[in-house]
Amino acid sequence: MARMSIPQIAVHEVSDDAVVLDVREQDEWDAGHAPGAVHIPLGELPSRLDELPDSDTAPLAVACRGGGRSARAVAWLSQQGFDVANLDGGMKAWESAGKQLVADSGSPSVK
Repeated sequence: MARMSIPQIAVHEVSDDAVVLDVREQDEWDAGHAPGAVHIPLGELPSRLDELPDSDTAPLAVACRGGGRSARAVAWLSQQGFDVANLDGGMKAWESAGKQLVADSGSPSVK
């Protein structure tokens, strides 16, 4: 069976205020996330599809810490018919690029 190619999107291709699907765990989200992100942990994704944001600009970027979990999410969501792409390098790349992070409390960082 041929391995499906995972669509990728580079951090510089995603606007600072873009809607991003963040599939990290709650503690990672609390530490810091993109301002326009929607949080649905990877394990909850199948039961929360109705919460996926409508993206005006396709595809919807999907992020985790480094790109592994989000690649799995993108593969699965693509099979469900969603137009999604893995944020290359994840939130670590987002942070390294100097893009804005927000946190519920304290100084935002990527955990």
